[in-house]
This record gives sequence, structure tokens and C-alpha cells, in this order.
Amino acid sequence: MILNRRRLGSSDLMVAPISLGTVKLGRNTDVKYPEKFPLPSDQQIVKLLETASELGVNLIDTAPAYGSSEQRLGKLLPGAREDWVLCTKAGETYRDNTSLFDFSANAIEQSVSRSLRHLGTDYLDIVLLHSNGDDLEILDHTDAMETLARLKTRGDIRLIGISTKTAEGGLKALEVSDVVMVSLNANDQSQLDVIAQARAMQKGILLKKVMESGLGEPDNNLRFALSCAGVHSAVLGTINPEHLRQNAQIAAATLESL
Repeated sequence: MILNRRRLGSSDLMVAPISLGTVKLGRNTDVKYPEKFPLPSDQQIVKLLETASELGVNLIDTAPAYGSSEQRLGKLLPGAREDWVLCTKAGETYRDNTSLFDFSANAIEQSVSRSLRHLGTDYLDIVLLHSNGDDLEILDHTDAMETLARLKTRGDIRLIGISTKTAEGGLKALEVSDVVMVSLNANDQSQLDVIAQARAMQKGILLKKVMESGLGEPDNNLRFALSCAGVHSAVLGTINPEHLRQNAQIAAATLESL
């Protein structure tokens, strides 16, 4: 089975309905999962990425705040660069068991430069600001989005946006973003207005928290999320290839039934 891909907003990027979240590849401290887990070996990561490729899952979501995730992907990602849509973030780092946020122009530019180096590429498909929860402050009173726009013009980034925490922030972000990442699951439908507005504006929507960090009903949540008009891809974090296969089967069946 190979998942059908859809256009991400009005861009020329084509993505599968589910994407691979990679926090578990590089960080297992201060994460909101119900059970502790060891970081996977290089061999396990390669198997996971090969499974993703076989299923047609091509968007890989990472971030500087995900520990060594970027570095490990840069070393282990199989195939050609153009086979993958690489989405990372800027604004948050994680050091000494602490998240640090800096949305200054200098910090954002340095973050993007490090991500390019860690991922071993000369361009990033998507860079999202990694919100600390104060979406409107970031958008209205920092140079972060303006800096991403400048780096996009320079050719370092193809699409820009923000991973938001609030509906107000999501709606504001659509004015200056190509892509917005929002939370959506059966128990959190607070971003539905953002998704509807993004659809009207032909902006890309990526989903996070679909599985409620392992606390909710995974199958029902995924079906619910992918049934929402305007959603382009649900980012699902796993280090288990079989879980990825199961999610791909649910995604295919859900979209076929719509």
C-alpha cells in the first residue's frame, strides 16, 4: 500500500495524509507520553524511515527542541533528498532538561543555519516557529516571521509558518504563513475555525496532538482528524514501524470512505 498524496495548500509540495513526527528519535526526557522509552538505535531508525518510504509517507517533522533528532535524520535518512519533505522549527531549543525560547532575528537565523547543517541539506522544505504559547506576542512583537520570510526569499526555506497554541494565534498566523500546524483530536476541537479559514485561504494545515500523546483513542482520533476538511497531513510520532503501518491503513481507509 502506498498512500495517495495531496497538495499542501497552494504550494507545489505534495504530502501524504500522515507524516512522521520524530521527537522520539532524539529526546526522551520531559515529554508528555504515558510510558518511558529508550531512544532507538540507528538501525531501528533506518527501518522506521524505510517503512515510511514504502508507505509513501514523505513529510518528516523535526525540531531543534527534539534533542538529537535533526542530527540523526541528517545521518540516516535514506534515498534522495527530493524524496522527502523536511519540516523543522525555530525559536525553541532544549538544553540541560530545559526549553529555551528566543524569537529574535539573530536566534532564528542561527537556528535555521544549524538545522541546514544538522540535516545535511542546502534547503528546508518547511520551517515553523515553535511557539511558547504566546502566539500573538511572537507574531506581533518579534522579528521571527519576518526573518523566516527573508530566509525564504534567500532560498534557504520553501514554506514558512508557525506551530501554534491558540486559535487567535492560528488565525493571525494565516495572514503571513504558508503553513500552520495546529492541534486537533476528538477531545480538542478548538482549532476548527483556523482549519476552515486556512482552507478558504488555500493555506497548508499540518496537525499535531492527534493521538493526545498516547493518552486518547488512537484509531478514533486519527479517523476524526483526517475527516476534517482542510487538513493536509497529520503528524504522528512513533518509533514502531508496525504502528506506522497501522496508521497508514487507517488513513487510507478513512479517506476512501469520505
